[in-house]
Amino acid sequence: MKIAVVGAAGMVGSRVISEAASRGHDLIAVFRKAPKDDLPPGVTAVEGNADDPDHMSALFGGADVIVAATRPAPGHEHTAAPTTTALLDAAATAGTRILVVGGSAPLRAPGDPDRLVLDSPEYVPQEWRSIAAASAAQLDVCRAHPAADWVYLSPPAVLEPGRRSGTYRRGTTTLVTDADGVSRISAEDLAVAVLDELENPREERHFTVGES
Repeated sequence: MKIAVVGAAGMVGSRVISEAASRGHDLIAVFRKAPKDDLPPGVTAVEGNADDPDHMSALFGGADVIVAATRPAPGHEHTAAPTTTALLDAAATAGTRILVVGGSAPLRAPGDPDRLVLDSPEYVPQEWRSIAAASAAQLDVCRAHPAADWVYLSPPAVLEPGRRSGTYRRGTTTLVTDADGVSRISAEDLAVAVLDELENPREERHFTVGES
């Protein structure tokens, strides 16, 4: 399978590339500025601007699927929704399915289906609220897009570099937590979940994962 990864330099994107390469897939790694470091075999680095749908749709030509793993810099959270719209536009033009790695904010809080994670301070402290709201806006633009074939992956409340266990629990629209109420996963295991979905797509358009 040929996979285009947008946001290839980021925490999630770089690990998706490593996981996909280890499974023998061909990759188009999209960077704002192509790296000088060597990439794994089967990875082609290209420069691209996620906000330019015409250029991105040309880059996506020939790809079987796209992973959008972009994340705005602090202070630029307002760009998340328009950037996602531009990538959805590009994917629709290319006729290619797109998996958007978003955030946990639009999930339902465990035990309280009427409350979003966005409005749950135990999962979203005040200092995270701007980026959390941006991820909720991302899902809104996915749902509103008239043509793109998309799936939206909400990570747990805590996503950080760690160990690849190769296992995880999958949920749909409610935050996945452990017995102590903790919601987390390593970026390495999130990449495993991304590749599992790409290789064997399920019916859900919005799903989440957590530590097993």
